[in-house]
Amino acid sequence: MRTALLQSSGRPGSVAENLKVLDAAAGRAAASGAALLAAPEMFLTGYAIGDDIAHLAEPADGDSADAVADIAGRHGLAVVYGYPERDGETVYNSAQLISADGTRLANYRKTHLFGCAERDHFTPGEQSLVQARLGGLTVGIMICYDVEFPENARAHALAGTDLLVVPTANMHPFQFVAESLVPVRAWENQMYVAYVNRVGHEGEFEFFGLSALAGPDGIARSRAGRGEELIVADADPVFLAASREANPYLKDRRPGLYGSLV
Repeated sequence: MRTALLQSSGRPGSVAENLKVLDAAAGRAAASGAALLAAPEMFLTGYAIGDDIAHLAEPADGDSADAVADIAGRHGLAVVYGYPERDGETVYNSAQLISADGTRLANYRKTHLFGCAERDHFTPGEQSLVQARLGGLTVGIMICYDVEFPENARAHALAGTDLLVVPTANMHPFQFVAESLVPVRAWENQMYVAYVNRVGHEGEFEFFGLSALAGPDGIARSRAGRGEELIVADADPVFLAASREANPYLKDRRPGLYGSLV
């Protein structure tokens, strides 16, 4: 499945402008043959926008979800995007997958919040494993800091996730996560990992980009630089099956020895 990653911080504070950016990227992604476009963490609103997070938060089935469904339908590809989700008085840092026919396939709430900047504005989600079938693959979703916990990625591997999509807002000086940790997660769990980051300065943060689609061999199929960019690469189920057959990590596990971990 050809997958496009939109490395951009959009226009922080403007949902309308970010929808325009997403629409334009979806057109370019579709022209490249992509069946899936992934945008970064909190893409619809911006990440470092303080109290505006609560003001701009929407339900998972709100107006912005309808707008993204329209974008997906017009361009004929599925879209994963990050946004602040309102559920009553509670706000989550969420990412949603909408199919090419406009169906809301999956909605994930970030389970591991990073620092006071997130804990002051969000409630952590309680469901760590969110998946959907798309294009013959099982697609899972996490958000940024979540993938840095090996238990999360392993749970996806054991549940059959083929492509793990990780909308991200990672900042200097944590470049090693994109450069080293993400390819290792793909290798040790025998899956593709699509890590799509924000870029540039926003508030107190400097997002470093370096988005990538890493394969089960630990090699990035495509890697962005440090500017705004749309990258495209394939998640190949045939290669994935062969890699899983050759790599014994999941088969050689001894769960009886790991009880102390939980």
